[in-house]
Amino acid sequence: MRFPPRPPADGAAVISAVDRSTRRRAALAVAAVLAVVAVFVVRLVSIQIVQADTLNAEAFDKLSAESSSYGLRGDIVDDDGTVLATTVLRYDVTASPKSVTDFERTKDDGTTEEVTANQAAGEIAAIIGQTADQVYGTLTADPSSNHAYVVRDIDVDAFRAIRDLDIPWLYYASHPKRTYPNGAVGGSIVGFMGEDTSDGSDAETTDGDEANQVGLSGVEQMQNQCLTGTDGVETYERGADGVAIPGSTKTVVQAEQGGTAVLTLDSDLQWFSQQALLARIQETGAAWGTVVVQEVKTGKLLAVADYPSVDPNNIDATPADQRGSVAFQSPFEPGSTFKALTAASVLDAGLADVGTQVEAPFIYTDANGASTRDSEFHTDPLRLTFAGVMQESSNTGTAMLGELLSSEQRYAYMEKFHMTKPSEVGFPAESGGILAPWQDWDDQTNLTTTFGQGVSNTAIQIASLYQTLGNGGVRLPVQLVEGCRAEDGSMTEVPDATGEQVVPSTVSTDVVNMLETVVTGGYAASSLEIPGYRVAAKTGTAQMSDGSGAYGDSYITSVAGLAPAEDPQYVVSVTIAKPVTIESALAAAPVFQKIMSQVLKEKRVLPSTIPAPDLPTTY
Repeated sequence: MRFPPRPPADGAAVISAVDRSTRRRAALAVAAVLAVVAVFVVRLVSIQIVQADTLNAEAFDKLSAESSSYGLRGDIVDDDGTVLATTVLRYDVTASPKSVTDFERTKDDGTTEEVTANQAAGEIAAIIGQTADQVYGTLTADPSSNHAYVVRDIDVDAFRAIRDLDIPWLYYASHPKRTYPNGAVGGSIVGFMGEDTSDGSDAETTDGDEANQVGLSGVEQMQNQCLTGTDGVETYERGADGVAIPGSTKTVVQAEQGGTAVLTLDSDLQWFSQQALLARIQETGAAWGTVVVQEVKTGKLLAVADYPSVDPNNIDATPADQRGSVAFQSPFEPGSTFKALTAASVLDAGLADVGTQVEAPFIYTDANGASTRDSEFHTDPLRLTFAGVMQESSNTGTAMLGELLSSEQRYAYMEKFHMTKPSEVGFPAESGGILAPWQDWDDQTNLTTTFGQGVSNTAIQIASLYQTLGNGGVRLPVQLVEGCRAEDGSMTEVPDATGEQVVPSTVSTDVVNMLETVVTGGYAASSLEIPGYRVAAKTGTAQMSDGSGAYGDSYITSVAGLAPAEDPQYVVSVTIAKPVTIESALAAAPVFQKIMSQVLKEKRVLPSTIPAPDLPTTY
């Protein structure tokens, strides 16, 4: 038997050398691992602590997106809060055609159902009033596209109904839209919105979408600063598919809503006035007309009716030249309603009183050779008092009394009654009337301006004249806007209501008393009287220009008046232009009677108890 050789005597030394070599290699390996770990730790610290803010910002920039949150335009409301203009959110629904596929929907009971693209199209179609084929055609028209409009400008109910279908390849966007709940009621006063070109060119009207829009007309333009909101800014994070990650939206800049423009208008009375005016325009075949209702003690406009009147919801249905307010923007020769100013001027100057007597011929020629005819033919001169001149609406009698004043004096009174400047309302493109300086008057103009020809005023100016006479001779600033109301209820931009004494109260009372004789004994009395109330009014029929500097065959008929005459509370002024079937103030008188009756009833004005003074009108 052969045995293995014995180890050498120094074997222990050999084993020891091997162990030392192994330990060295292990130590080196551990050191290498520790070095690698140290590198990773240092890098991790650098990433998570040193560079964290920078890297997070870079990552957020790559994955985040920014969007606007709308600061909605404020409302326009009437005197009791009825909304005349407001902003609502409308919604667009888009799809990603290349993603249009069948999908699973979780039902209310927790189970799922398979929904085909065709089925989904049918569900959408039932909500938006289209056919399933129409919607499916939109979804599949360009299968490679990532964007297609399914429906635009839908209301919140339709939006919610579509959203609740839980269709994964539909997307939604909201935008503000201006809307006018009362349509054409006050439309020419409320105004409308349009595109802001921002390049100096004319803005253009649109369908009411508010993006890049400003007020183009009426209160929308006049109160644009009050109404305009300030958009905010929001950021959100997107996933790899570009879709917003739920819960990631953050508000960077808070949106601010616009203020509320509070008007003095009474929307019910505004509607009534427009309806009464429209009916009479149609009856008489007239071209246009206005109604102004003003509160005597405050100067507030309660109704400003224009015909035609624009519907701000459908601007294109009205020709561009008929979208404004005739009452504010279109002066006309007022005719005999202007005689009240002449009467007040002469009385204030102390040159006559209500009983001053004149013999009014059919044709009057003054010392300078200018002449005029009376309003009605008569062979013999009419023996009239000043009150009788008003009752009969005598042009010649008014001219004779008016010429007791110099041209300069009469012009000064017209200025005091604000017949030469726009009202305090500041309505866009408001006219201040047309009246040449007295130094430029020829002899004929000097004569005819006594009875409202040769001078042009707006319906607002005429109403203001009668407000002054009804308020003890104190003219109050004309008001259309009470102010701009903020979200906290505070009111700014409140107009100045300081009055101005134009003539003494004794003079204004005398003029109102003379005007009352028109209602009790004038030719239009039956169309002006209101049972139970004393009414003071003046009729007017003025020739209209033919466009070439001469008078044509058309007339402007009007009535302006106050009630109750013993303590006037309200002014109603009616103008009807170019009537065909009736060419006298009888075209306008029934409208005055109907609207003043409604005002007195609606405002619960007590009937008159003081009898009218018995002023002599003839001698």
